[in-house]
Amino acid sequence: MAAHPLSDPAFLRALAAEIGTPFLFYEADVLRKRIATIRDLVAGPSLAARFAMKACSAHLVLREMQKSGVWIDAVSGNEVLRAKRAGFAMGAEPPVVLLTADVFRDNALDVIRSERVLPNLGSPGQLRTLAEAGYRGPVGLRVNPGFGHGHVRATDTGGPSSKHGIWLDDLLPLAAAAERDGFPVTLLHAHVGSGPEVEEFNENVARLALVFENLLPGLPSCSAVSFGGGLPHSYRDPSFAPDLGPLGRTLRSAQESFRTRTGRDIRVEIEPGRFFVAPCATVVARVADRKHTRTNEKGEGHGFLMVDAGFVDLVRPAMYGAFHRISVVGDRLGPPEAWAVAGPLCESGDVFTRDAAEIVQPRDLPTPEPGDFVLLHDAGAYGAVMSSNYNSLGRAPQVWWEEGRATLMSRRETLDDVVAAECEEPLRTTSL
Repeated sequence: MAAHPLSDPAFLRALAAEIGTPFLFYEADVLRKRIATIRDLVAGPSLAARFAMKACSAHLVLREMQKSGVWIDAVSGNEVLRAKRAGFAMGAEPPVVLLTADVFRDNALDVIRSERVLPNLGSPGQLRTLAEAGYRGPVGLRVNPGFGHGHVRATDTGGPSSKHGIWLDDLLPLAAAAERDGFPVTLLHAHVGSGPEVEEFNENVARLALVFENLLPGLPSCSAVSFGGGLPHSYRDPSFAPDLGPLGRTLRSAQESFRTRTGRDIRVEIEPGRFFVAPCATVVARVADRKHTRTNEKGEGHGFLMVDAGFVDLVRPAMYGAFHRISVVGDRLGPPEAWAVAGPLCESGDVFTRDAAEIVQPRDLPTPEPGDFVLLHDAGAYGAVMSSNYNSLGRAPQVWWEEGRATLMSRRETLDDVVAAECEEPLRTTSL
């Protein structure tokens, strides 16, 4: 069996010589396996899967979804237009692309009007906004059922502390008013998981099915429900494969209950984001230096591997202490030591090895030489899409690996890219 390309120092050196470091490395076969897993889960009539493209909007990733018959959940006007560029059909019949938002901003309203995609509303006032913009037509409603789970508190997706959705008690009166005003509610949506353990996720989905079942009789135009995403992905154990069989049975049982309760065939959807793409991409960084700090008379402190990737390339560890597996690749690695892995940014928080309390937590890693490589795994979800130009750095290039061939998906940004929007244009508004 051929060695994995990311375990080959010579391959990494050649690629780095061509495009520099850091870069993101996407593996087509890994993505396709995850897509196949979800397609198997929703095999059957009136079942559908969407990709929550906020997790990764790279065009080649979107193209794989489109070829596989996976629909799209977009959260901005530009995401809708990126999906259109990747070949997804526009329009609301069927709603191949769904636009879910709590607030419309930038070009979202223009895109809804021009592309006629189904708007999925998370706040009651959006109906007024649509009416004022001249839109009349079908809408979806996102409900906050009063419960949910995030993998950290910052990602709560349901319950009193979540900003998402319309509170359960308010939904049916709002839906009735929407119907009267020319906004038939054709989709009911909720999202109650964002990476909990698989057993808890399944329990929440079953609980949500009962919420939907009680709401559907009051939604005469509704033909679809979405259970959202949140399928668990293990960032610590690459061999972990959650048993999705119970989820599939829950979805089919819910579908039958909906039909019995309403007398209508209700399409049942799920919309994973992280689960589809998390394992398919890796941040490849180069070691610039090794150094140590000392804090007491025993000389205890931390060893730091200084690398050229930072939270501009993968922000999750700095944002909320998220764990990503780390490996080291080089020709002559030294024995393992406790190393903290830190980046180039002028920020104390630019450290990839942090615990859930965001405290520096070194890991036992082989000791590299400057010029060797550090790999930050499972960066496909919320890696490139949450990257930034902080410190005026250009976003890292993205590489697609398929059948032994590397293709550049996006080049490294230059200073011209970073400052492209800067201008000095007079505005019509005058000073007071």
